[in-house]
Amino acid sequence: MPKFAYEGRTAGGEVKKGKIEAADQNAARAQLRKMSINPTKLKASGGGDINIPMPAFLKPKVTTKDLVLFTRQFATMIDSGLPLVQCLDIQAKQAANPTFREELSSIKESVESGTTFADALKRFPATFDDLYRNMIAAGEVGGILDTILNRLAVYLEKADKLKRQIKGALMYPLITVVVAVGVVAILLLKVVPTFETMFADFGGALPAPTQFVIDLSKWLQANFLIIVLAIAGIIFGFRFMYRNKRGRLLIDRVSLKLPVFGDLLTKVAVARFCRTLGTMISSGVPILEALDICGRTAGNKVIENAIGKVRESISEGRSISEPLLETGVFPEMVCQMINVGEATGALDVMLNKVADFYEDEVDQAVETLTSMLEPMIMVFLGIVIGGLVIAMYMPIFSMASNVG
Repeated sequence: MPKFAYEGRTAGGEVKKGKIEAADQNAARAQLRKMSINPTKLKASGGGDINIPMPAFLKPKVTTKDLVLFTRQFATMIDSGLPLVQCLDIQAKQAANPTFREELSSIKESVESGTTFADALKRFPATFDDLYRNMIAAGEVGGILDTILNRLAVYLEKADKLKRQIKGALMYPLITVVVAVGVVAILLLKVVPTFETMFADFGGALPAPTQFVIDLSKWLQANFLIIVLAIAGIIFGFRFMYRNKRGRLLIDRVSLKLPVFGDLLTKVAVARFCRTLGTMISSGVPILEALDICGRTAGNKVIENAIGKVRESISEGRSISEPLLETGVFPEMVCQMINVGEATGALDVMLNKVADFYEDEVDQAVETLTSMLEPMIMVFLGIVIGGLVIAMYMPIFSMASNVG
């Protein structure tokens, strides 16, 4: 462990000098404060491995798995009666992710200096989003921090599962098509020209499919750079458009109307909205603030705008279900169930039930989509690659029959 040379003053004004071992400078300062020494000078000294600060872009990101594990363990510690600072200290020391370890150490120091836990989390918005911080704040005010942490852990696990499902459903066909295009491009650029040279030596007219493949190969060789630049331009143009407010709204609107995928994305959005709102309401977060956070975490601009309109209607004194139905984005069944929840005073329970239902619907939709896509992709690959191979061997078969 690195050693640090320090110079500081005690509470009585006495100057102290010496060396201590600590993981980094922040840990060294915290250790000196526990010794009632206010450091005036602190620098790395010999006798240990010096931690060279890692550039921000090389630091590993804090994953949802890291956050869920921390939240679960933290809830257990708080429920066991351990002080907040001690819980943070233990979590900081045992965190496997070095980035998360640094953040937790910094949060612990902030809490030690008198900052509330929720305010200390604001220093790291990339790790602890608005939803997390607002629920922690509600838990601190209500004295139910352990309960809130358990709810957060459940929410994070379900949200991560939903995200992985939609990524899996979209990535499988995308990767397969990309691989297929790569294989076809290699065949046309490298294999077909070899056959073309061989057929030229034989002389004679080639079958129409073979001639088509050879012409396609020549065209691809002549325009390969233009095609690559065009694809790159489309990708960058799409990304630029998505960063633009109007462009993103258009893309999100079209994505919700796509055949098969549109229905899946709508179900994901409904499940995420109901789970987020239900979790926040049950944790004591005000409804308007909860809706604002739901809109910003919706992941779709169309859904976000719809939630924004619902929030405006509620601020004018209306219920949730009516303006939600008027948006035309949320299914009528969802709006009716929310209406029942409002009437019975169990809105959070009803929202979580709707979220459970739609998460199951997403499971089934992903399974159905995968089972549909697998044979379609296999047929596509067979037709494209098999067609190329057959087209290139047709002259050879023809010559063999003539010789026979």
